[in-house]
Amino acid sequence: MKKITVKEMVKISLVTALLCVLSPLVIPIPISPVPISLSIFVILIGLYAIGAKGGVIACLIYILIGLVGVPVFSGFSAGPGKLFGPTGGYILGYIFICLIAGPIIDKFEKKIWIHVIFMVIGVLVCYAFGTLWFVKVMEGYSFVSALSVCVIPFIPADAIKIAVAAFAGPLIRKQLKRF
Repeated sequence: MKKITVKEMVKISLVTALLCVLSPLVIPIPISPVPISLSIFVILIGLYAIGAKGGVIACLIYILIGLVGVPVFSGFSAGPGKLFGPTGGYILGYIFICLIAGPIIDKFEKKIWIHVIFMVIGVLVCYAFGTLWFVKVMEGYSFVSALSVCVIPFIPADAIKIAVAAFAGPLIRKQLKRF
């Protein structure tokens, strides 16, 4: 197993810090208990900056920071109640985005269309995991009704996040390689 260099640790720390600073900022949606945040966007851009392994590590650190009570989750929330509550599955689902899109971004560096496909797949898996979690925790919701409240309103914003990440991510990766 390859050791993590100090340079990689710094980049992982910076992506984690961005997650911690930008994730609490939300745009509430009146019909949904799940707000729009910049978490997925930071994760997608972070995959270009630090790769799949670094992305998973940054997500795990972010989740642990929130779990111990630092208000880094949406709406400046934190703790086990938030992580294991109705929307916690979406937070844990961020790891799937890293595991699915990260290796493809690392391997097929110049094929942006493949990046987009796997970013979409990663976000869809995050949606599925989070929605299954939501249905399990919240009584009275079927999977379909949870999709209408917790997923469908977010598709346009997440599509924009994926498009911007696919455009800006390779530019960021190129600049970081210069250092």
